[in-house]
Amino acid sequence: MNPVLDTPITYLKGVGPKKAEVLEKEAGIRIFEDLLYYFPFRYVDKSRIFRVKEVNNDSTYFQLKGKITSLNAVGDKRTRHITAKFADQTGSIDIVWFRGLKWVKENIKPTTEYIIFGKPSVFNNSFNFVHPEIEVFSEEENPASGHSLEGIYSSTEKLKNFGLGNRGIAKIMRQLMLLLGDSISENLPDYIISRFGLMSEKSALQNIHFPKKTSLIAKAQTRLKFDELFYLQMQIILNKKITERKSAGFVFGTVGEYLNDFYSNHLPFELTNAQKRVIKEIRSDLKSGRQMNRLLQGDVGSGKTMVALMSILIAIDNGFQTCIMAPTEILANQHYNSITKLLRGLRLDVALLTGSTKKKEREIIHSGIESGELRILIGTHALVEDTVKFKNLGLAIIDEQHRFGVAQRAKLWKKNLKPPHVLVMTATPIPRTLAMTVYGNLDVSIIDELPPGRKAVKTIHFFESKRLRVLGFIKEQIKLGRQVYIVYPLISESEKLDLKNLMDGFANIQHDFPPPEYLVSVLHGKMKADEKDYEMRRFVEGKTNILVSTTVIEVGVDIPNASVMIIENAERFGLSQLHQLRGRVGRGADQSYCILMSGPKLSNEGRKRLEVMVSTSDGFVIAEEDLKLRGPGDLQGTRQSGLLDFKIASITKDSELMFKTRKLAEAILEKDPRLNDGHNIIIRRHLQKKFSKTANWGKIS
Repeated sequence: MNPVLDTPITYLKGVGPKKAEVLEKEAGIRIFEDLLYYFPFRYVDKSRIFRVKEVNNDSTYFQLKGKITSLNAVGDKRTRHITAKFADQTGSIDIVWFRGLKWVKENIKPTTEYIIFGKPSVFNNSFNFVHPEIEVFSEEENPASGHSLEGIYSSTEKLKNFGLGNRGIAKIMRQLMLLLGDSISENLPDYIISRFGLMSEKSALQNIHFPKKTSLIAKAQTRLKFDELFYLQMQIILNKKITERKSAGFVFGTVGEYLNDFYSNHLPFELTNAQKRVIKEIRSDLKSGRQMNRLLQGDVGSGKTMVALMSILIAIDNGFQTCIMAPTEILANQHYNSITKLLRGLRLDVALLTGSTKKKEREIIHSGIESGELRILIGTHALVEDTVKFKNLGLAIIDEQHRFGVAQRAKLWKKNLKPPHVLVMTATPIPRTLAMTVYGNLDVSIIDELPPGRKAVKTIHFFESKRLRVLGFIKEQIKLGRQVYIVYPLISESEKLDLKNLMDGFANIQHDFPPPEYLVSVLHGKMKADEKDYEMRRFVEGKTNILVSTTVIEVGVDIPNASVMIIENAERFGLSQLHQLRGRVGRGADQSYCILMSGPKLSNEGRKRLEVMVSTSDGFVIAEEDLKLRGPGDLQGTRQSGLLDFKIASITKDSELMFKTRKLAEAILEKDPRLNDGHNIIIRRHLQKKFSKTANWGKIS
């Protein structure tokens, strides 16, 4: 790596302290290297200057050369904007600015000749340009006489106010490239560049910023994406290998009394083949002598709790304590009730520790955990408090781990001198490409089979015009003794979004289902904890027929008698969230239904989401479609790992390249685990430079 790249950006010609400050704050550009890898997000062809009379609807963008003939501020304080007339020999056209008015007033001068570039819009049957790029025309710097292709960089109003709009960023980028010259060093060995037909690092960086032709952009992007994905996979695999080498685990060599008794006498149903396979994988980890670090993926209702319980019994048979940490009290209570019921008759105490646990009961639990008498503890983040001291914690299970911060999970591992075995569970099916990236340092087990006898939930999409039919169906289901969820996306009315809100919906439902014949509960995130518990308990105990709720019931509510899920404004929810909500029904023996309600006007993406939900109940198919439709987002918080912070690669579009780089990284580290071979030293140096400041959270999943 070129040491010049570590130079603070303030020392680059054309930047200085004030621009450096705003570059760091707005774009994360602190040193030369940050700027070098600040890539354009698209490219425009500026090889031609059009005339005003040629502006039409046929082309997306136009570049014009002309003069500002007038400049006027219009409107009052709230609606103030600036309009200008821009003219050439063939006619004139309006330019409009709604933001950055101070800059416009100070910098745009009538009679000066400018180059403008932008996309025309239509107002009052005439074309105009809103916030076009604008630059004083000069023969030396006229873009039409230089590169025909120009990269477009992300910018902000603050950056533009400091002259760091697209043209300003390109200007300092050109300065940086001139300064670096031939000193840009290669970060891949020749054998990899040759094998995959890659462009050199220097050529890739030159052509990503200032391409001579379109075909070179694609080659530059491929090279830089390859770098990003390859070094990410190298880091993930190395971290995993380091964790495996350093993390000796407790050896659970015995399958003893508790597991055998439970399996022979208390197992309530036959395990699925998928459950058997996963338990075998976990069993192999637990007796291997290395710390287990395994992700258990399973769709809603697939039987993850049973797998967790049997893992717990193996730990207890080997003389160790266990815990399950859940993100909410509702989910912690769910696990406590399920496991207590399953263990009835096995002479094993289970304790529940949450923020609501009374002081006296809390003291008893703390004492039991510290003495080792209490061997199964279930709770929320209360488990990581300093007052909770295990005697010998051997297995820690975390449910929906993306809802906990890394530091919170780290506290749990520190409850022992030697870290416990770790089983992470998620009911959110994760596409393979995403799992490989986000959970690349974990072994992955998948329960891809539902228990026998479980009926698939029937999913139907209705437009608002079918509302009366849906209300009639709800009444039929209630007559059969079933219960109904109705989920809304909002708590209170929004002026910006035309959505049914929960409180209006609650009032309408009470009108359509009046007491005493029908009883309705309401639940949302702004209620106090005791109010939530009261409303939830009424529904769980069957005292109310309908639960009107926001998405707080998305995770952790298991009510077999609830057989209907109505999702209002379903087009506003993401696919994963729709699938999670649908998973709240279908938990009993009765046929269950998920009804997706929407308005008549759907975007293409909204329509596609609803079509996917109706066509499949396979959570992994849904997760793949969700990834295609909206990208990875933050996977409900997995972005905390920093692994998805790509500069140029896309987890959705570059999955093939990701698999290719993963395979290459595995092969290299299999042959040369310490990267000591001469041709791999360049990889080792780049890894040391790139990830020297990155903490290895491999042990903390």
